[in-house]
Amino acid sequence: MHKTLDVITIGEAMAMFVATETGELSAVEHFIKRVAGAELNVATGLARLGLNVGWVSRVGDDSFGHFVLDSLKKEGIDAAGVTLDARFPTGFQLKSKVENGTDPIVEYFRKGSAASHLSVTDYHADYFASARHLHLSGVAAALSASSYELLDHAAATLKAQGKTISFDPNLRPVLWKSEEEMVEKLNRLAFRADWVLPGLKEGMILTGESTPEGIADFYLNKGVKAVVLKTGADGAWFKTANGEQGAVAAVKVENVVDTVGAGDGFAVGVISALLEGKTLPQAVARGNKIGSLAIQAQGDSEGLPTRAELNE
Repeated sequence: MHKTLDVITIGEAMAMFVATETGELSAVEHFIKRVAGAELNVATGLARLGLNVGWVSRVGDDSFGHFVLDSLKKEGIDAAGVTLDARFPTGFQLKSKVENGTDPIVEYFRKGSAASHLSVTDYHADYFASARHLHLSGVAAALSASSYELLDHAAATLKAQGKTISFDPNLRPVLWKSEEEMVEKLNRLAFRADWVLPGLKEGMILTGESTPEGIADFYLNKGVKAVVLKTGADGAWFKTANGEQGAVAAVKVENVVDTVGAGDGFAVGVISALLEGKTLPQAVARGNKIGSLAIQAQGDSEGLPTRAELNE
């Protein structure tokens, strides 16, 4: 019998080399090594807040793969759903350093990675059934056809079991064959979710709507319970199936260090608060708060707070 988990998520983790000096990546000589991956960022943030979190993936039986496993152990994330795959490598990425608040340049080396070989064989029924919530993102959905099948199967099965599901579209157009395929497949996952968390531009691409309310209604009409839109400097806007709606102001940040991971931090705040029984406005406010902390540290998950730091 598996221990009871609060949340399970599925995704790819990579070793990430973050430049310690500004300039073109080709000219940078010094990097620090971190782990990266949208779903792992969310798992890390939730675990730091004291939730029991399981992360399902494949990593290569190589130094990067063992680095990822060591990181899971350090963060207290359950790794029972992770396969060490001797056939394929763990991906990695290079990330530039910026000092003016703009998005860093990220170069990925992930083609043919162990995680891209995730499939329905990685769905272990007892393990997934031990969780009360499933969090999915569009990154894992884009890795391969077999990875998408795993996410779709997990979402359909856990929905049938009455578990809650959250979905962050996290668009990665470069990983899809076409925009049409991306839109169709990600919306299929979104329609299975209770809470959908797109950015405003992502919502426009996925729904063809141009307003927050239009985007929200697109999903609410398909049975989603709540849609929370990240609206950048304005913060976030939400609408629920029972008609509750509103804007929640952003937390002002003086010094933006690294914008990558802000959306994952936002998801951590919203998901953790809703699982604690907080109201949606409270959850969105926590999402904004953690998102603001995430962008004040270099690295994708370094700024995600512990429970004590959040309470401060």
